[in-house]
Amino acid sequence: MNIEELRDYCLAKPGVTESFPFGEDTLVFKVGDKLFLLTGLEDGDRFNVKCDPELAVELRERYNEVKAGYHMNKTHWNTVFMNGSLTSKQLCEMIDHSYSLVLKSLSKKAQAQINL
Repeated sequence: MNIEELRDYCLAKPGVTESFPFGEDTLVFKVGDKLFLLTGLEDGDRFNVKCDPELAVELRERYNEVKAGYHMNKTHWNTVFMNGSLTSKQLCEMIDHSYSLVLKSLSKKAQAQINL
């Protein structure tokens, strides 16, 4: 997966917006105004995603490409490198998990508006 494929995959999800709230080099994807993925455009080979704490540890132990979230809460965020042995399917599953966690954290009203 490259940065363009990552962007296309995220934007295809319901209710997703992209922005640059941390400067022109950090692309942020949100659902319902809550961040679920961010990536640096300078490197373009990794992204940060939200993750269930137990699963986050399991993924870090299983894959060299998954590290504790860089500049993020290490309990709830992972940094995932796209240029290793992880398949596109595995990367998409991590993105989907993050999106799902954030979507579930929104109010029922906000969820209903997104899921129209």
